[in-house]
Amino acid sequence: MIKYDEFKEVCQRSIKMIEAAGLLLTPADKQKMTAADFGLNRIKKEGVQILTMFQTGRIAGKILVLLPFQTEPEHWHPTVGDDPGKEEVIRAICGDLYFYIPGENNMKKGFIVDGKEDCYTMRNEIVMAPGDQLELPAGTKHWFQAGPRGAVMYSFSTTVTDLNDQFTDPDIVRDTIIEKEPDTIK
Repeated sequence: MIKYDEFKEVCQRSIKMIEAAGLLLTPADKQKMTAADFGLNRIKKEGVQILTMFQTGRIAGKILVLLPFQTEPEHWHPTVGDDPGKEEVIRAICGDLYFYIPGENNMKKGFIVDGKEDCYTMRNEIVMAPGDQLELPAGTKHWFQAGPRGAVMYSFSTTVTDLNDQFTDPDIVRDTIIEKEPDTIK
């Protein structure tokens, strides 16, 4: 469970990072900003902030934000029923973004989260600069991490099936639970 104050803090920091990247957010957009801690209770180390710009029955567009040195855990988008799984295109907007996918171990910039060597198995590092784009076919195991400046990116995908994502880390719970907002003193 993520504490309410920490949830609000990471969302506010993410909104500032998006705006610093030159993207215009409406008040309604800012209200939709959310965060996922994957049940690990270490959101600033393992987590991601998400602003869903649009989602239909067939496509979705999101802005994803990683705080400095934050990591989204290794996962893949599996087949669900007749759907072959979510296809995703990532486009870097700003910051330091390192993506890890199947292939040769060429990891130099990023790091494995302490004690999680078995949970981050993809070591083929792609360093993404603003404007770089990466296509992830359905079922591709991947994870990503921000460097010292954090990272802001677009995620365009087929139908969102995030609650069906599979993770290498057996401790992950996909649904984020946020501590109830503290009562205000009147």
